[in-house]
Amino acid sequence: MKKKIVHLWLFGALLLFLSVPLAAQTGALIKRTTYKTETINFGVGGTVTIAGAPNGSISIEGWQKNEVEISADIEMQAATEADLAELAKVNGFVIDEGFGHIRIMSIGTHDKNYMKRTAKKFPKHLLEMPLRIDYRIKVPIYCDLQVDGGRGDLNLSNVEGAIRLNFLETNAKLNLVGGTFNGTFGSGIIEVLIPNSSWRGRSADVQLASGNLNVQLPPNFNAFLDAKVLRGGQIENNLTMLKPRERTKFTEKSISAKAGNGGASMNFTVGDGTLKITERGI
Repeated sequence: MKKKIVHLWLFGALLLFLSVPLAAQTGALIKRTTYKTETINFGVGGTVTIAGAPNGSISIEGWQKNEVEISADIEMQAATEADLAELAKVNGFVIDEGFGHIRIMSIGTHDKNYMKRTAKKFPKHLLEMPLRIDYRIKVPIYCDLQVDGGRGDLNLSNVEGAIRLNFLETNAKLNLVGGTFNGTFGSGIIEVLIPNSSWRGRSADVQLASGNLNVQLPPNFNAFLDAKVLRGGQIENNLTMLKPRERTKFTEKSISAKAGNGGASMNFTVGDGTLKITERGI
């Protein structure tokens, strides 16, 4: 009789085990990616603010239309399909429209304030599940940008305005045409390409705490350029057109130069790493 009871218990345990999804049995997570696209009418000269997710890439391209187009790939992971369905209710992005200003804000389990406001009874075991949002955004060529990102690739091209970028960790490709640019990066590889011989705007300021900053300038470039490596590392200058400004000398840590006839102020700073300055195409 005891053997029979034991066998029945083992059989019941086996049925219970088999009823649990394989991902939960092995500790593996199921991955799901959803796609979302929105288009909003938006005039030239306004401001677009983007708050990225803690993980995910952001690609921004200027175009001729008076519209902002947002496409996002929202990748979530969880142990079961039911858990993924719960996560899909809270993870994604929202848009806040105001006069001359559009805000694109990533929402989800990473935002404690958002979760407290909208999902107070959300399962606690899902709050730490992996989330990634990759954005592809098109904006009018002449507009202002404010972008905050976490960890992920960054691409910016063909936008002319007042631009401010803050990224924690990124491999970035920045094609800069003019305006006022301020970029601050924690770590990564930053590629800056300036295609035009004269900067159409006030200034550009790029700061990288740790990593490599590669700057490509066009032939016959006109600007005042300052480059610095603050701690470990050095500057690699391959441009013969850069001439020291009065009472200065080039060193491996600091360059204060005039390119061509001078012009806009260009500042490049690396905390620890390499700052490389080359001619475009080399």
